[in-house]
Amino acid sequence: MNWTLEVVPVPVTDLDRAKEFYADKAGFTVDLDDEVAPGVRVVQITPPGSRCSLAMLQGMPAAPGTKAMAPGSLQGLQICVTDIEAARAELVARGVDVSPVRHVGATGWAEGKGGTWNSFMSFEDPDGNGWVVQEAPSELAER
Repeated sequence: MNWTLEVVPVPVTDLDRAKEFYADKAGFTVDLDDEVAPGVRVVQITPPGSRCSLAMLQGMPAAPGTKAMAPGSLQGLQICVTDIEAARAELVARGVDVSPVRHVGATGWAEGKGGTWNSFMSFEDPDGNGWVVQEAPSELAER
């Protein structure tokens, strides 16, 4: 049996502001924006080429056995791209404040690309949820 990660909740304070950031600035696809029950709104978005979506919720009670996350508390969720410099240029052109490309070197983090699997950049959404983008050597289907 496969266990596929398909939806990750992202805690935000303002669904419209978050939707605008992820769709217009990050370039993600809006899959759903719907009131699924009275007072419960779901905005689901997907990064280009990903099989895993992000869900931003308003009015949804925490699932039994889980804890609510505060807006801005999601940190380190990682997205992979095959050309980190092109991805960075696209985000910058869309108005996203993105870190320089960095890699892990002999003395810690250093600016510039590293070797295979060792090039990263980061950005935050308007609530402070932090994202890491890593350069992969090939598309997921080819690995």
